[in-house]
Amino acid sequence: MEVKSRAPGKIILAGEHAVVHGSTAVASSIALYTYVSLRFSTPSSDNEESLKLVLKDVDLEFSWPISRIREAFPDYVALLSSTPASCSVDGTKSIEALVEELSIPEAKIGLASGVSAFLWLYLSIQGYKPATVVISSDLPLGAGLGSSAAFCVALAAALLSVTDSVSVDVCQQGWHSFGEKELDLVNKWAFEGEKIIHGKPSGIDNTVSAYGNIISFKSGNLTRMKSNVYLKMLITNTKVGRNTKALVAGVSERMLRHPGAMAFVFSAVDSISKELTTVLQSPTPDHLSATQIEEKVEELMEMNQGLLQSMGVSHATIETVLQTTLKYKLASKLTGAGGGGCVLTLLPTLLSATIVDKVIAELESNGFQCFIAGIGGNGVEISFEHSS
Repeated sequence: MEVKSRAPGKIILAGEHAVVHGSTAVASSIALYTYVSLRFSTPSSDNEESLKLVLKDVDLEFSWPISRIREAFPDYVALLSSTPASCSVDGTKSIEALVEELSIPEAKIGLASGVSAFLWLYLSIQGYKPATVVISSDLPLGAGLGSSAAFCVALAAALLSVTDSVSVDVCQQGWHSFGEKELDLVNKWAFEGEKIIHGKPSGIDNTVSAYGNIISFKSGNLTRMKSNVYLKMLITNTKVGRNTKALVAGVSERMLRHPGAMAFVFSAVDSISKELTTVLQSPTPDHLSATQIEEKVEELMEMNQGLLQSMGVSHATIETVLQTTLKYKLASKLTGAGGGGCVLTLLPTLLSATIVDKVIAELESNGFQCFIAGIGGNGVEISFEHSS
């Protein structure tokens, strides 16, 4: 049997940076996924049992003999998969040793933390079982779309689905969701993986990926909600890396220099985020209502982008995307840290495919990467494929 899982990425619809200063922010799942395939190995006397990790998108494959994993964790006692646990200092050292032995290419050394998270989650949930795990993704790495969280969520879901800790119907066809209790467990394990990758993650990315839909958050409090509106976004990856810590620090420094003005900026962002959550939860009984809601979302996006520019977190490439989409009367805003990264553009229901193609062609001519995805959909899902 092959277990497959998929977990969505995330975007920040409103409130980035201002959330650090007490404002409300709104995040949403996007229909761009990370996929995990898990297949346990059949015992064989001919081949040494091993754990294999295949990263399809970067054409890398790693393998560890089970005997080597046992050697690295000689005193390992299988954790209860129903009890998420953080990796200990000794465990971290053992995993680092296993990763160092892989000789990951220098150009892809950034993947090492993800491989470490993989080892911890696999060992914690499945122990020493030999298997092959294949990872692929629609999400660009390091672009602020929650790729690492989607990886951890999809991995945790696949691993947990074949334990007694979750209740799933392995005979059900196609993609299906977990129950609330199972999602809670998947999310907690994914957060442990995120901690290995990022150190001190907020937990927002993995929560959006696990549960899907919309989440508003303020002062550490997360509120899940379901959108009644189907919105489609053009997501443009500028391919410019950004230093999130430096951008956050820059906003804080501007706050110190202009406390009165910046307080008004953050207050305005808070109002935009709150209004956006109200709009997204509005009933849409007819086509006209949907169009009116899209127009409101466009205005809120434009206002939020103006405030982000006043915080000093835009970038020349972001401005190029904004100018390009504005020519076609489309509303756009940066999503996440800014300084590069990705830009969201709302694609209204009545917008012709010809216009969309023109916009994408112009953006791609600037070297940008474009995706079209619906927002606010389901979180992590699972499927089972049985050999015939």
